[in-house]
Amino acid sequence: MQLIGRDALTQWHIPAPPRSPGETLQEILRRFASFDLQSSESAKTLLIDALFVEIVPLHPNLKVWKEAPLNTDTTTGVADYVIAPKRAYMATPLLCVAEAKKDDFAKGRIQCLAEMAACRWSNEQRGQTLEVYGIVSNGQAWQFYKLTLAGEVFETSLYGMEDLSGVLGALNYVCTECAKNVS
Repeated sequence: MQLIGRDALTQWHIPAPPRSPGETLQEILRRFASFDLQSSESAKTLLIDALFVEIVPLHPNLKVWKEAPLNTDTTTGVADYVIAPKRAYMATPLLCVAEAKKDDFAKGRIQCLAEMAACRWSNEQRGQTLEVYGIVSNGQAWQFYKLTLAGEVFETSLYGMEDLSGVLGALNYVCTECAKNVS
């Protein structure tokens, strides 16, 4: 919490309508029924990837980067996923995703907040002051974060795959907000 200069997070309800899965995602999930998606970390990323494949193309000015380097003047790290403007190189990170490895959402939150601070720092070095979004997920559960311009951090309750439309609605909402910052 020191990286973001806050002692507490503010509860956040994302004002997004549920979004029904498209035919492609429904087919992917149907096929995934033959997979064990809970035992290994690499298997869990299949679900994360599938939801990004569903939502990010709706925002043609955004691109997903996997295992993207995020550095500040004091830290160096790699984000599991970063969503940034669609370019040949990664710049202006708008959303970072930390996998909840071993289903540890507390550690995932710490990683995500550190990544969000790194995104903020990186953007400020380019003269851009933007809200930054974050997600912690193990594929089955999703938690969303927002770092405001004032430095306040908002956190949602967990969204579960049993409410797939709710997860897709929230994911689409944060991608829509990110897309607004792409010129």
